[in-house]
Amino acid sequence: MKKFNKWLLAGGILSAVLFLSGCVQRAADGSPTGKGWVYLYLVRPMSFAMDYFANLMGGNYGFAIILITIIVRLIILPLGLHQSRSSIIQQEKMAALKPQMDVAQANLKAATTVEEQRKAQMEMSALYKENGVSMTGGIGCLPLLIQMPIFSALFYAAQYTEGISTSTFFGVNLGERNLIFVALAGLSYLGVSLVSMIGVPEAQRKTMKTMMLMNPLMILFFSFSSPAGVTLYWIIGGIFSMAQTYISNVIMKPKIKAQISEELKQNPPKTVIKPIVRKDVTPVEEKKVTHKNNSSNKGRNAGKQQKRK
Repeated sequence: MKKFNKWLLAGGILSAVLFLSGCVQRAADGSPTGKGWVYLYLVRPMSFAMDYFANLMGGNYGFAIILITIIVRLIILPLGLHQSRSSIIQQEKMAALKPQMDVAQANLKAATTVEEQRKAQMEMSALYKENGVSMTGGIGCLPLLIQMPIFSALFYAAQYTEGISTSTFFGVNLGERNLIFVALAGLSYLGVSLVSMIGVPEAQRKTMKTMMLMNPLMILFFSFSSPAGVTLYWIIGGIFSMAQTYISNVIMKPKIKAQISEELKQNPPKTVIKPIVRKDVTPVEEKKVTHKNNSSNKGRNAGKQQKRK
């Protein structure tokens, strides 16, 4: 859990740095001054790459953006598939541990002292540790972090690269916002969400519907405030993500589930958590008094019944 927090903190810091330093220094006429590390190390290299690939393709910056997107996606594809595999493995193992987790949650609710609460929490951690399960469930955000600098570079390169800002792709000005491209970007990531639902149980789908719409809405928001060149990056990225998600959910997942099921048959999960058994802490004297009272009451009732007869 500590490692996850460190990664989460690092990702948050990187996001904040990119966001806060994203304002490229501009001159009075709106052109970049050429200063600032965002421009020097992100925007200018991206502009050179755009010009290079565009020249290879007859001056078409749209195909240059598509090519750069494919290259970036191919680089991070092995990492994305590895994290998908890890996530599936963790999910299957956690499903096998669910009976013990239910007991752990019941113990936590039944805990009446701080010591019992602490013990229940420690048992939950021990359950994961003893069975080789990560508490983060294989969650990883490294592919997203890798894409963030690319997105920032494309965003400003689309504005400051002379060729791309005036170039058109199938009649669309890549330097300006285009609502058709915005809609296509949203639809491509909606497709990613739909593909990710393949093979998911119906009960789980209901809980995933809200999350399913969050990603497309975020892409729509980013695309609406971005030039068409950047939106084209999201469109191609969404199509690529659909293919990656299909590989993970339809091709990889059934094989991994069968493999984990066989492993669990040979090596069942270790039993770590047991229900809390509460001892009777009633004082002995109090029990004797209660027993005497019950006996005398029985005697009195029996005498009354004989008199009535």
